[in-house]
Amino acid sequence: MTHLALVRHGQTDWNLAKRIQGSTDIPLNDTGRAEARATAAELVGHHFDAVLTSPLGRARETAGIIAAALDLPGPIAVAGLVERNYGEAEGLDYEELHSRFPEHTLVPGRESHRQVQERVHAALIEVAERRPGQSLVVVCHGGVISSLVRFATDGARPRSDERIPNGSVHWFGYADGELTLDRFNGEPVTQLALQVTPEAQ
Repeated sequence: MTHLALVRHGQTDWNLAKRIQGSTDIPLNDTGRAEARATAAELVGHHFDAVLTSPLGRARETAGIIAAALDLPGPIAVAGLVERNYGEAEGLDYEELHSRFPEHTLVPGRESHRQVQERVHAALIEVAERRPGQSLVVVCHGGVISSLVRFATDGARPRSDERIPNGSVHWFGYADGELTLDRFNGEPVTQLALQVTPEAQ
């Protein structure tokens, strides 16, 4: 079993302003660096073999703070873990998005949910298969983590009221070709039972 602690990067000024970042390379702000240090302190009690990261600066800086706290070598960038490309929506806040693109499916250049899921799933599985039995920190993005949670729970999570906060940690396991979600934002999935309506059973 390969254990994977997926961490969302710390806050940026665009996060604070609720602007869509996507693949735009926006750095951490001071709050984001403090969040990265807090996440690092949370992870110090666990054994890890390596830290991997999206190549975007906000993830790389978060990963560097965590790697230093864990006394591990500098983080290894994995291109496939970059955030979703939102095309011409990047830099907009949600009011601007609704105004400029009333039909959200028609944003030029935006990756589809399926494209993102296929890309990030393939990247994470390749990481896990190259490091069987290891425990890894993987610093990436809210959209990336959401896609992987959705894949591992067959679309049941995250629910509409669940968020992937900056600095949050989500634990996955990989073995025998199967990716499982063990803890969502620190809570064991057994305490977050999938809600299935009688009609869906």
